[in-house]
Amino acid sequence: MHRFLFFFVILLTQFASAQPDSLYFKPALNPNLPVWKNKNTAGLDINEVAFVNWNSGGSNSISGLIGVNSSLRYEYRNFIWDSNLSARYGLNKQEDQEFRKTDDLLEIRSSLGFRKNKRTNWYYSARFNFKTQFANGYNYPNTSNEISKFMAPGYLFLGGGIEYGKNIDKFSMYFSPLTLKTTFVYDEALSDSGAFGVVPAEYNADGDLIRSGERVRKELGILLTSTYEAEVFENVKIRNLMSFYTDYINDFGNVDIDWEVVFDFKVNNFVRATLGSHLRYDNDIKIQKEVVNGDTGDSEYVDLGARVQWKQLLGVGVVYEF
Repeated sequence: MHRFLFFFVILLTQFASAQPDSLYFKPALNPNLPVWKNKNTAGLDINEVAFVNWNSGGSNSISGLIGVNSSLRYEYRNFIWDSNLSARYGLNKQEDQEFRKTDDLLEIRSSLGFRKNKRTNWYYSARFNFKTQFANGYNYPNTSNEISKFMAPGYLFLGGGIEYGKNIDKFSMYFSPLTLKTTFVYDEALSDSGAFGVVPAEYNADGDLIRSGERVRKELGILLTSTYEAEVFENVKIRNLMSFYTDYINDFGNVDIDWEVVFDFKVNNFVRATLGSHLRYDNDIKIQKEVVNGDTGDSEYVDLGARVQWKQLLGVGVVYEF
């Protein structure tokens, strides 16, 4: 885990320090001149609960979540290039338990847009998206078998299409009839088990390995996304991200869903609260449950199939823009 945290710090430091000084200039008044816009934020949320002779009971716990977001936007006449780096990592420690991961994300997004003239809100657009995690994931309390790792899985989306956005930095809808989705599972045990939709390993009747599991799965399909950001009340902002993807060849019509809604409540320039919901469904991600045999005491994992995944977030912390 420590090597991934080291990589996390180095990556974010390089990304923040590598920006040219021109990014911090004020936008040019002449619309025919190129405009750079850069925004970086770093936040830390900490939650702690402690009990001393508390007759209602409870467990002492502390949790922390660190997040960094860096965005870079370039505009020149009818051309737009928008890039974003997001990284989050969270841990929780309860009394008599080991540290447990609560959040883990490394995501890079980049999009290019071009429109014929200023009168139209339709863009010809191309998009790139890469997503993975930093550290190993477990089905707690079992920490002997990893269920995910760095680049296991890793997701890459690359495609082109059309995008609508009257105020494209706040609201946009993107449709791509041709999007390549690549799933990486660069771990032998996970790829051999067929995790995240890759072809599993093949064994003979004696259990000897005939062919290792594939490390990469490629799909070609349709992608539809929607992005919306607005200030609904004073110092209350909402961010809504939706994504739908279906593959042409493998089970066309079975839609992968990724829907995230986040409310940001600004207390002052440094303190804010966050309330978020994240829902996912991917037919290639099978949920497993550990079952203990009552006769032998041995445990085994039973495949429950694909399930709706949901995560809720509520935190209060500090945020710094630079």
